[in-house]
Amino acid sequence: MKIFAILLLSIMTFTLQAQEIPSYNLEELQAEIYTDEDVTYIVNFWATWCAPCVKELPYFEALNEKYKEDDKVKVVLVSLDFTLDRLVQYAEKNKLKSDVVFFTEKKPNQWIPAFSEEWTGSIPATIILNGHKGVNDFYEQSFESMKEIEELLPK
Repeated sequence: MKIFAILLLSIMTFTLQAQEIPSYNLEELQAEIYTDEDVTYIVNFWATWCAPCVKELPYFEALNEKYKEDDKVKVVLVSLDFTLDRLVQYAEKNKLKSDVVFFTEKKPNQWIPAFSEEWTGSIPATIILNGHKGVNDFYEQSFESMKEIEELLPK
């Protein structure tokens, strides 16, 4: 009986966490990040299976921590993982605190140009945008430090 209770609690916890990571399609993600508000969005496209992506995640997490009280900067980690389950496990294990979303679009040739005509499809990729300031900068690269990303933020 005790094992059953532990198993049930584990399933309930997993389900709750899966619900905490929203799933967005292209239209929903664009509505979230392309605004006229004076908010700078740092949007990182990544996946748990991408070694360079995982290597740079701490820099985005550090930016999120630094600006968490500032309503003018928002870090969004857009997962391109194949399943939500793997993402939930990774986010929980690594205690990700940035806004993490699961991207549901599965036809990259259709949605990649919606973010940047320059994007070849490689990840990691990052968009820094602020509709109020007219900023929409795209970076198809890995970052080596938090400072490197922070220097790209609009003043």
